[in-house]
Amino acid sequence: MKKTFVLLALMAGLTAQAQLLINNQRTDDNPLRKLSIAEMAVKNLYVEEVDEQKLVEDAIRGMLEKLDPHSSYTTPKETKAMTEPLNGSFEGIGVQFNMVEDTLIVIQPVINGPSEKVGIVAGDRIVMVNDTAIAGVKMTKEEIMRRLRGPKGTIADLRVVRQGIKDQLTFKVKRDKIPVHSIDATYMLRPGIGYIRIGNFSATTYQEFLKSMEELYAQGMHDLVLDLQENGGGYLQAAADLANEFLDEGDLIVYTEGRRNPRREYKADGTGGFREGRVVVLVDQYTASAAEIVTGAIQDQDRGLVVGRRTYGKGLVQRPIDLPDGSMIRLTIAHYYTPSGRCIQKPYEKGDKKSYERDILNRLNSGELTSADSVHFADSLKFSTLKKHRTVYGGGGIMPDYFIPLDTTKYTKYHRELAAKSIIIQQNLRYVDQNRKALKRQYADFEAFKTQYEVPQSFIDMVMKEGEKQGVKPQDKAEVEHTLPYLRLQLKALVARDLWDMSEYFSVINEDSEAIKKALELLQ
Repeated sequence: MKKTFVLLALMAGLTAQAQLLINNQRTDDNPLRKLSIAEMAVKNLYVEEVDEQKLVEDAIRGMLEKLDPHSSYTTPKETKAMTEPLNGSFEGIGVQFNMVEDTLIVIQPVINGPSEKVGIVAGDRIVMVNDTAIAGVKMTKEEIMRRLRGPKGTIADLRVVRQGIKDQLTFKVKRDKIPVHSIDATYMLRPGIGYIRIGNFSATTYQEFLKSMEELYAQGMHDLVLDLQENGGGYLQAAADLANEFLDEGDLIVYTEGRRNPRREYKADGTGGFREGRVVVLVDQYTASAAEIVTGAIQDQDRGLVVGRRTYGKGLVQRPIDLPDGSMIRLTIAHYYTPSGRCIQKPYEKGDKKSYERDILNRLNSGELTSADSVHFADSLKFSTLKKHRTVYGGGGIMPDYFIPLDTTKYTKYHRELAAKSIIIQQNLRYVDQNRKALKRQYADFEAFKTQYEVPQSFIDMVMKEGEKQGVKPQDKAEVEHTLPYLRLQLKALVARDLWDMSEYFSVINEDSEAIKKALELLQ
């Protein structure tokens, strides 16, 4: 009682409402009571005005930061930005665009989207939205996106400049739901061998995957390369549904278990459409979470082979807790385990997020990413696959069956600096903008482009000249010679992307991929 009397005396300056709340509090050492009193004390007694909303948010973040690295709090704005790609759609005018010298250039209108329906085409420059100029005014890309997006059914009045037409064009675009695709590419790598690259696991991933498989079946696919490199994960159910396509009835896909969450198993139901063809899964150090679930299930069930580097190691299950103002807490409630019993989560120290975030850099410095001989596992981390009883390893992440070292020599310092200053992207946009019609006339389809097109020297000169203008210069002639082969391939892939789409981009860029070469070797 003495402690309570002293505390109440200190709080004498509180408002009547706050004082009443304190008087109604119980006098035991309830942690929640302490937190509410502290918040009221700061709000009512602190020497300066405080933002109560931020005060509460900081308190929530402070609690979560002392837990694991993946429990987090997001504001309403952050929550919307985070969930939009996973929900599979947003509302807007439906264009892919990029900025060149403060001007928005349409790369492609979304097929059957609102902009395409009214006649907007690739190469158009949108200079005004609803009487507000967005060209030449130093407006951020985020601010432009905010103006282009809006509730379904609302109208965006656009002013457009089109090459070859003197006057500005006016379009009224009725905003609609625009799909966000989680599958980046679908194409035939070689006769009989299909390729699908998945960027994340969203609410629409499974249906997208089925559609991609149909396309590949129609082209004679019987084996598949599933590319999960740089896939940061997403929804558990999407991963389980996709893994189900490869496994037999009763095969365990993944199980979760936590202090207050009893073991829950996800098993294949035997309805999967690709239970016979061979599968190679490509992974790297950025493959995480839901992507690791699919990889672990295919490896542990001896359904396919895994090629690449040890995956990220995110095996913590988060439950989203929606707050009244649209913000969200994502709280870790369980661990993921592969069918053989491996915990996917890599080790961490509670509250030490900085060390956790340095893990990839530590792998690089230790040589793990560049040499298979640098990867070591204790005997206690050995597990066996469920059908062929091959040795696999726990300890965090999924270790591939075939290791592909990270090629640290592919990008020269000169190439990295050109990319870092967006010179490659900007000059590519300029080149395609100037030559789009001529390229489309010359190459009737992508296959003709892929086999015949070569990046002209004038294009290379554009990039190097702009680099020099921005202070990016090669050290010597040898560095230029080392840079050019991959730079040419990258530029060709970017041209393909802007003339067609991402499948064509990966069709070009993957020809230099060591992981793809190994997958083809295993399948052929």
